[in-house]
Amino acid sequence: MRTEAVKRGRPSMDTLTQPIARRAFLAGSAGAVGTAALATLLAGDAESVAAGAEAGSAGSPRPHFTPRARRVIYLCQSGAPSQLDLFDYKPALASRLGQELPDSVRMGQRLTGMTADQESFPLAPTMFRFARHGASGAWFSELLPHTARIADELCFVKSLHTEAINHDPAITLLQTGTQIAGRPSFGAWISYGLGSLNEDLPTFVVLTSGTGGQPLYDRLWGSGFLPTHHQGVKFRRTGDPVLYLSNPPGVDPATRREMLDDLAQLNRLKLAQTGDPEIATRISQYELAYRMQMSVPDLANLADEPAGTFELYGEDARTPGTFAANCLQARRLAERGVRFIQLYHRGWDQHTNLPRDIRKQCAATDQASAALVQDLKQRGMLQDTLVVWGGEFGRTVYCQGTLTQDNYGRDHHPRCFTIWLAGGGVQPGLTYGATDDFSYNITADPVHIHDLNATLLHCLGIEHTRLTFKFQGRWHRLTDVHGNLVKPLLS
Repeated sequence: MRTEAVKRGRPSMDTLTQPIARRAFLAGSAGAVGTAALATLLAGDAESVAAGAEAGSAGSPRPHFTPRARRVIYLCQSGAPSQLDLFDYKPALASRLGQELPDSVRMGQRLTGMTADQESFPLAPTMFRFARHGASGAWFSELLPHTARIADELCFVKSLHTEAINHDPAITLLQTGTQIAGRPSFGAWISYGLGSLNEDLPTFVVLTSGTGGQPLYDRLWGSGFLPTHHQGVKFRRTGDPVLYLSNPPGVDPATRREMLDDLAQLNRLKLAQTGDPEIATRISQYELAYRMQMSVPDLANLADEPAGTFELYGEDARTPGTFAANCLQARRLAERGVRFIQLYHRGWDQHTNLPRDIRKQCAATDQASAALVQDLKQRGMLQDTLVVWGGEFGRTVYCQGTLTQDNYGRDHHPRCFTIWLAGGGVQPGLTYGATDDFSYNITADPVHIHDLNATLLHCLGIEHTRLTFKFQGRWHRLTDVHGNLVKPLLS
């Protein structure tokens, strides 16, 4: 019994204890397991806990084999960037402006409801200049001068494809391995499989930027059927990065600590009675929130960053909530041991006025994306940090809406699109896969979303078929029943 609680006029643990019902008694063994798991979570050394899960078995998380990457920074470009205007150079299109997309290319493939009723499908060559860069000779649009300078650090996949043709199912598939909403996100699987590298910060952090286009639902970084402490923690753009991080007026740190201690005792009592694992999650999250009161303000304070940092990332990095600021914050999170850092940047859904709008998007993202890779490399962190850049699908070669000499739009195109990778475990200076002269069909080395996810997991030391969790009678995984390792991408 806590005499301090009695002195403050609060009921003690003894007065709160009620006779244990038969059902609660039968659940007691489960409660003991939950309490043991909680003790491991709260008391375990951060480095020893940081590893990978073995097919839902008990014990500390651990990788299946030696990983090349310890952490991931995922730069998700929500809305689907046009591969034709950024990376997938098709010079033969230049002389075919306004010509019809050949039936032999389309082959009756599915269209979205936005262009299915168009009477014409005129070809829209990019209006932007392309050039080769680096020793690798990778093609870049003039829209990406900063990214072009790190060409030899990048691993391009130009043959990615997906079966999802609309944004919500496509980004859900990209982030969770299925078009069905509510499954665990990539970051949640990594948290479950590899654990934490820093007990004072979340294992999985989400940052958002950009406006317009498709909404970003919290389920994209949710835990699905995994324990809820694996879900991503979304940092806010203004004010405290996390809600209620600051103590309310009149509550000092000592009082806050006493409140949490009393609350933990109540929750442990309930956990012992019911065996509900969500109670263990609640206790651990309260403790994490308390520790974050010290760690997050230091993280958010950029005063220790030299002027050269802002020259590298751009002046936008001084403005919270911008993509540049989030890229800088991602590096700081990675330095402090956050395992999975997910950036979402909205605004790439360019069905009309693409030349105007894609210029804006590239101006907002190009310098910071390149700076992040450069910054990680100069700090010796790129070798064990995996950076991913890409959207949920590509854009069509034919114009949506009215085509003119200097304006066009592009519809969704799931048949082929381009992403790039950098850092731990992937081959730098590589371009993998190829598409036809219309960037419409894959001609070599197709890579499905499931193949990509299997390969990213491999870089982290995880065999994708062994990272599983049993739910509703069957074992689930990020790649479901699909996915093949793409070995040529690996360093």
